[in-house]
Amino acid sequence: MKVLAINGSARKDGNTAIMLRTALGEIEAAGIETELLQLHGKNIHGCIACMKCWEKKDGHCAVKNDMLNEIIDKMVAADGMILGSPTYFANVSSNIKSIIDRAGMVALANDSMLARKVGAAAVAVRRAGAIHVFNSINHFYFINQMVVPGSSYWNMGRGLEPGDVETDEEGMLTMKNLGKNMAWVLQRLHG
Repeated sequence: MKVLAINGSARKDGNTAIMLRTALGEIEAAGIETELLQLHGKNIHGCIACMKCWEKKDGHCAVKNDMLNEIIDKMVAADGMILGSPTYFANVSSNIKSIIDRAGMVALANDSMLARKVGAAAVAVRRAGAIHVFNSINHFYFINQMVVPGSSYWNMGRGLEPGDVETDEEGMLTMKNLGKNMAWVLQRLHG
């Protein structure tokens, strides 16, 4: 089994990455392979609504000038995924939005190829707006018929400067519990 975590933050090792690593640590402790993909410095383009994915049905986006198809391949190969995003104006980062739109469209066009995978969100926030980010990521999972495990609170951590989230005890506990619950669900589905 494998879990792919995608850090959609512009910061390489900021609060979102810390949250993802916290959840992944628990998943690894359960004997499940993990991968953290950081998107800092990358520019994933938005969907252009060309609908070629519905014509070709080849499991890829027709737009080939960014790394989205590589990400789709990693998502398909994984048994579970965690999309991590900072909160930008009460919404996901632009790279996470592009993944949601394009990978989501490709998945639906290809017989719901993400169905029954396990998916979770990790949301870094300075103060407010995180619930909308959390919901946006979960809506991507729900429309793709994925299994979404819960935690002891909504999957968010508070902090502004890189590392601040580590002082959010409840946020870090939530991510640890998320990792444990995600591992439990994966083991039940694939055990």
